[in-house]
Amino acid sequence: MPTSSAILTVNAGSSSLQLHLVAGQEIVATAHEERVPDHERVEGMLAEILDGREERVTGVAHRLVHGGAHIRTPLIADDAAVEQVRAIVDVDPLHLEPALAVLAAARRRLPDVPHVLCPDTAFHADLPEPAAVYPLPQEWRREYGLRRYGFHGLSYAWALGRAAELLGRRAGELRLVLAHLGGGASVCAVDRGRSVDTSMGFTPLEGLPMSKRSGSVDPGMLLWLLEGSRLTVEQLREGLYHRSGLLGLSAGRSGDTRDLVRAAETGDADARLALEVFARGAAREIAAVATALDGLDAIVFTGEIGWDQPEVREAVCARLGVLGVSIPQRADVAEDGLVSAPGAAVPVLVVRPREELQLARDALGALGEAPAP
Repeated sequence: MPTSSAILTVNAGSSSLQLHLVAGQEIVATAHEERVPDHERVEGMLAEILDGREERVTGVAHRLVHGGAHIRTPLIADDAAVEQVRAIVDVDPLHLEPALAVLAAARRRLPDVPHVLCPDTAFHADLPEPAAVYPLPQEWRREYGLRRYGFHGLSYAWALGRAAELLGRRAGELRLVLAHLGGGASVCAVDRGRSVDTSMGFTPLEGLPMSKRSGSVDPGMLLWLLEGSRLTVEQLREGLYHRSGLLGLSAGRSGDTRDLVRAAETGDADARLALEVFARGAAREIAAVATALDGLDAIVFTGEIGWDQPEVREAVCARLGVLGVSIPQRADVAEDGLVSAPGAAVPVLVVRPREELQLARDALGALGEAPAP
């Protein structure tokens, strides 16, 4: 890849849009919106980040949260691939609808460079069958493609590589539990470079409690809520995705752990409960996926909360003594590294989330170019 060239990375989340221009390991320019932008704002963000740099762009990498059964690896976003994504929008409209809208805008703005779909689900594409299968009727699984897909794969791929560097070992020999804790949250067991279990499943709603998403709850309770005109399907969907998790537990105060830590310190009982439920859920899922491993070389925290919220890391690790994990040093970190005490039986690492760099790497791989070191 020539020194002057760059990859534009596009990360359309459920409530934000992040654009980065990446040259090698350097971020040349960024544009960020903490909400789902409308069409006009998307066009404006693209113009802002490409201003005077358009000729440098040799490819565009689009984060695709859900690749479904067909998009299992990064691939060129031609019309056929776009239609495959459009066919599964109803599985994850929260992420796929904005991703498709931004993809269309970016293809119009940059029609002459390749656009690459980089699915978060690719990291988990080869989950062992016992971890991927749901205990549901076979005809349902076959007809509707019901299986565990797993998510946060771009974050996990980056965290795995960085953990290997920090531990001075090859990724292919490590047994790790990776915890991506952020607005969306999940955990993943990696055995010698391969995802072997993860907490999210068919959609990004399963697993531990999240900022505004419920995580796993009793399906019988959900059926009961849908019976007898208690809730409509749309009311249930809106509540599970937008009014649950930390936000719901804190009685609507906030879905942000930083706000909740401050509130809990002033005696807010709802904020304290929300943090305790979140830490319990994360620890429970970490312990669960660890059973897929024959040993544990380290636990790795990433995501906005995992990287930048020492109080939450401490609360999670305090519940993991059964795995040989001790409470890490409670300190803010400025760079990737160990936060556990020297000689800890199970090292605890933090890795800054760098999905934009992993997106650029995946795009270059799909385009047949070697990523810059």
